[in-house]
Amino acid sequence: MADSRLVRRWLSFSIGGLICIGAGVSIVGQAIIAKGAGEAWFWMGTAGLVVLNAGVSVFGQGVVYRVLLVRDGR
Repeated sequence: MADSRLVRRWLSFSIGGLICIGAGVSIVGQAIIAKGAGEAWFWMGTAGLVVLNAGVSVFGQGVVYRVLLVRDGR
């Protein structure tokens, strides 16, 4: 795989994963606030955890591409 392609994938997956992690944490925080206020919170919290875990997975794939870059000395 070309160097530039690996670099683009590494950056895309890493940045995208970090954005999803931040969004997931924010959604979970909103669910916690809603629970404290006695409002409906379950589905918002569930969605937040889904986004958070998806972000961790996407970021992990970015780590895989980074390891490929470092391993090949690029």
